[in-house]
Amino acid sequence: MSETAKNAVHCDRDSAEWSRIAKSRGFNDLIALKRTFIVPAFVFFLAYHFALAALFGYAPRLAAMRVIGTVNVAYLFALSQFVMGWVIAGLYLVAAARFDALTRDLLANLDQDPGGR
Repeated sequence: MSETAKNAVHCDRDSAEWSRIAKSRGFNDLIALKRTFIVPAFVFFLAYHFALAALFGYAPRLAAMRVIGTVNVAYLFALSQFVMGWVIAGLYLVAAARFDALTRDLLANLDQDPGGR
């Protein structure tokens, strides 16, 4: 059998396996669970990011208000975006551990149930 034919057979087998996994209820539940974390986290971070521009545009006097010495509200808000990015990344690490555990369970159940349902 030629290398191309072997790759085609392997690809067909992988495609069939992927189709079986993608149709399983566990996989769809896993994707829905991931969306419940990722979409709100993304929307929050995007809103938080653009809030700085809104602060400058709509409340420049508030943005220029000094808090400590020459440090103003806008500067603290800009620095807080780094902190917020790390907080969201940390929360995702915690959630990803759960996603990984669910993925392992899903794959184990699919190996036990050839029908995948």
